[in-house]
Amino acid sequence: MPSPEVGYETPSERAGSGQVWRAGCPVRLLARWPEARRRFAHSLRWRMVGLFLLLAFAMTVVLLIGMQRMLQGGFARYAAPLVTHYLDLAAAELGTPPSTSKAAEMVARLPIRIRIEGPVVNWDSHPGRSSGRQRDDDGRWKDGWTTRQLSDGHRVTFGLVAPPQESNVRTVGWAMLAALLALVATAWLRVSRMLRPIELIGAGVQRYGRGDFSRPIAVARRDELGELAQQVDTMAADLQRMLDAKRGLLLAISHELRSPLTRARVNAELIDDSDAQRALLRDLGEMRDLISDLLESERLAAGHAVLQTEPTDLNELLQDVIASHFAQREISLAPASESVTLPLDRVRMRLLLRNLIDNALRHSRAAAAPPLVAITAGGGGPRLSVRDFGPGVPEEHLPHLAEPFYRADSARQRATGGVGLGLHLCRLVAEAHGGTLAIRNAAPGLEVVVQLPR
Repeated sequence: MPSPEVGYETPSERAGSGQVWRAGCPVRLLARWPEARRRFAHSLRWRMVGLFLLLAFAMTVVLLIGMQRMLQGGFARYAAPLVTHYLDLAAAELGTPPSTSKAAEMVARLPIRIRIEGPVVNWDSHPGRSSGRQRDDDGRWKDGWTTRQLSDGHRVTFGLVAPPQESNVRTVGWAMLAALLALVATAWLRVSRMLRPIELIGAGVQRYGRGDFSRPIAVARRDELGELAQQVDTMAADLQRMLDAKRGLLLAISHELRSPLTRARVNAELIDDSDAQRALLRDLGEMRDLISDLLESERLAAGHAVLQTEPTDLNELLQDVIASHFAQREISLAPASESVTLPLDRVRMRLLLRNLIDNALRHSRAAAAPPLVAITAGGGGPRLSVRDFGPGVPEEHLPHLAEPFYRADSARQRATGGVGLGLHLCRLVAEAHGGTLAIRNAAPGLEVVVQLPR
């Protein structure tokens, strides 16, 4: 079991120490930050939502600052003189010395607080509430409180009453937060709906790239994304017509070449036995095999072939192929210890086995050991491997060996035979059965592994 990464808490530490768990959370968040940032930068949906939020925040800030400037300017020019005049009248209305009854009536009518300090009268409309405020150098109370000095030595302080209850403020704050989250969720859903065609277009392009033109992109939109989907579908239809035309031409040419090749082979066999005749027959045989492989590869790649599957013992099929085609060749066999019966197309599986073994034999002519063919029955399905003990191929050629007509060394291929379709056909047969084909250097030699489904 791998050890936990540095900075992350183990389950035992998390269960035994809350301190460790709390300390690991920031480390985990920091470790995930680059991945989250990459996903955000890649996702057009989240980038648009973020842009909307940033725009809303900027507009709110600009609006608040503008309103504040407007109110401050309006208060300084209009409201401040009126308030100052009103406070002078209010202080004069209290009389000299100040009347507490008039102050109480004023407090009852208006949302203000009055405090009187002086040699005769000391009175506070809200005695239980200490403001904690201090006067500045001009005698004006900080936080908006204002004082008036009377002629008899009393000081009258005017201020606003306490703000609304804290619970109401919290309720308003939570309501604003809920409304903001609702707006974000609405924006995200709307953007997701707007950008949904991009996902459908991406999935359709991947299908078309695999050669699957059976389903068009289902986008019923009359906007630019809908037009883009229709254009991609039109392009895919054009590509399908071009590929079908190319495939049909190739199949027609291959079929037409079979008859002249058959006649040429019959005529070549009538020639006297010689090195030239044998070379001619060999070349005609290679052309015949090439045409057969081309026809089979086009059927498998185009999906025109329907597998004729039947329960088949893979061990018995392997032994039958070796007895039929490689009886005089030296091959090491390692069949599965138990019967491996699968629904297989016997004709195409024989083609796969024959090509793999023939490929291994051609590259084992100077090897110290014969090719090894092994079958193992694993939990994920049977595994067929064919290995030669030749020189192998450079690593940069491995991903391309199963491509049609690919040759790692054209001079070497001319000496050993083959046209570059054997491994390509093997890959198509394996994939038609729902399996995979992998190629690797085995040091020495090359190993081809076919994994079949159970």
